[in-house]
Amino acid sequence: MPVPSAAMLRSPSSLRSLIRLLRPPSPRLPLPLNPRLPRYPLSVRPRFLSSSSSPSPTPGGAGWATYDPLTDSLSASAALPPPSASDSVAPAESDAWGVFDPVSGRIVMQDSLPPSSSPTAVPAAAAAQEEEGEVTGESEGEEKGKGQASARVARAPNKWSSVAAARKSPGKGGKERTSYVCSHCGEAYSQWWGTCRHCNATGTVVKYVAGPDGDASAEGSHHVVRSWIPQKSKEMVPQSLQEVNKGINQAAWRIPLSGTFGMEISRVLGGGIVPGSLILVGGDPGVGKSSLILQLASNMLESFKADESSPVVYVSGEESIEQIGNRAHRMSITSSKLYLYSGTDIEDILDKIQPLSPRALIIDSIQTVYVKSFAGSAGNLSQVKECTSALLRFAKLTNIPVFLIGHVTKSGDIAGPRLLEHIVDVVLYMEGERCSSHRLLRSVKNRFGSTDELGVFEMAEFGLQAVLNPSQMFLTEHDSDSEILAGLAVAVILDGSRTFAIEVQALCVSGSHRSGQVVGIPTKRADVIISVLMKQAGLKLQDNAVFLNVVSGFELTETAGDLAIAASICSSFLEFPIPNDVAFIGEIGLGGELRTVPRMDKRVMTVAKLGYKKCVVPKTAEKLLKPLNLDIEILPCSNLKQFINAIFRPQG
Repeated sequence: MPVPSAAMLRSPSSLRSLIRLLRPPSPRLPLPLNPRLPRYPLSVRPRFLSSSSSPSPTPGGAGWATYDPLTDSLSASAALPPPSASDSVAPAESDAWGVFDPVSGRIVMQDSLPPSSSPTAVPAAAAAQEEEGEVTGESEGEEKGKGQASARVARAPNKWSSVAAARKSPGKGGKERTSYVCSHCGEAYSQWWGTCRHCNATGTVVKYVAGPDGDASAEGSHHVVRSWIPQKSKEMVPQSLQEVNKGINQAAWRIPLSGTFGMEISRVLGGGIVPGSLILVGGDPGVGKSSLILQLASNMLESFKADESSPVVYVSGEESIEQIGNRAHRMSITSSKLYLYSGTDIEDILDKIQPLSPRALIIDSIQTVYVKSFAGSAGNLSQVKECTSALLRFAKLTNIPVFLIGHVTKSGDIAGPRLLEHIVDVVLYMEGERCSSHRLLRSVKNRFGSTDELGVFEMAEFGLQAVLNPSQMFLTEHDSDSEILAGLAVAVILDGSRTFAIEVQALCVSGSHRSGQVVGIPTKRADVIISVLMKQAGLKLQDNAVFLNVVSGFELTETAGDLAIAASICSSFLEFPIPNDVAFIGEIGLGGELRTVPRMDKRVMTVAKLGYKKCVVPKTAEKLLKPLNLDIEILPCSNLKQFINAIFRPQG
């Protein structure tokens, strides 16, 4: 018989015929394939063709199957001999073996058997039994492994620090993943770049290699799939509103705060601290954020004197516990249930506070803590986002309120990604001038209350004190005969639900070649009011430099102060002092008309309580104010000319 040569198998039917003819006879039906087991391709289990020059045909049967490369078909010259003991013997060295190569699509002829293969004929029954044993063993091993894993999960304690551990995306185990991370913004790249393409910083892209156990993957913060609120899909089902509120007393749901200090904070938060809320407090350096939160922690403990089991934990990443204790001593805070801790690792912090089961957790500040599972140093964009997300999951899981102190940038915004303010429930800003002792606590986001409220405090030697009458904080005492009253007027404005009376000063300098300056008032608004006074009231202000200022550094952005601005300019230009018992409320239109503003009744009631005798208001608000019967004279005016004639005329 001629030795067959290698040729390309152009038809898949030829290959199937080859396998069918070379398959040994099976005494019984093969077992069905296990769907869990992988289906091996043909290249893994090759079949061999014997091309010996002297085959041994069996009597009364066909000979060996040979492949004809000319016709691209198989011919059976002799039947395959039955399995015998001689089959286990390796073929002679003169034999040639044909192996199908799936890469080239050819049957490659070899002089010897490949070392990784064996032509030993295994009976089909034995192979089936072996395969069945492997499947059974694997199934039993898998079930046993699942049982052991379930037992380990059941025995493992539910650690709070698990909410800070990122779930790793599936990947090849045992391989170290190398990436390049920008230390400034936290952006990850697959290769090194001299400049970060996200923040355009130079020299900040460094190599980062994750450990073999998958800890601290640089790509985890970008590709990990997780939920802010951990839930078990099989246990969590939609509930009706009645079921959710059943057994909950909404009036006593919030954590109350006591004293005047607590009332000011409760006003801003909407009535108290909501359990499980995440509250972010921002402000300029040195404005008093840490003092405010430390006093808040003491106030929470004073509100629960009967229950001494749950403390409040204050965690600082910037100061040692001795430094915090020194500040608490200066502020006369001596609560035994106020625990202090200094740390920056979120997982370590949650592990340490778990035995305490605190009533509230305070982190000072969010820019100093980090999560080990993510790349980058503490304070970069990715770390701030991941730390806030981990603390949010902790708050929702344990129903413990968490307070975060955040740094601000040069522009006054909270440092970190904009997503930070979207993650938290409440965002509070603490404002105040360095030259002033007053501090304003303002809410810019509140999921549990209004954002119109304002808390007013005064920084004293022993901490922040609530201001009982904030309407007088921007007023100064002047003698009625003082000459400095020329160019000074009182405006009544609203900030949230609070009413403030503030002083507006104006100075008109004739013959000055300098342009005027404006402090505390929008420049465009001041230009409009000056132009209206020149056009509609006939004041010759074009030859004067007008300077405007709001006392105490307050920003006058409400249009209700337009009439007070106009009154101060007229007083300085006419050199006519305004009596110190007159207040002004109203908006000025381009035609010189006076327009009403919201909440006129509340504004007038406030100035009446402060002791003012007269109040200039728009004519349209006269009907609204008559039923109030207040102890104050209302001077309604419809335009600027009536206003000037009512105020700036000699007393007869």
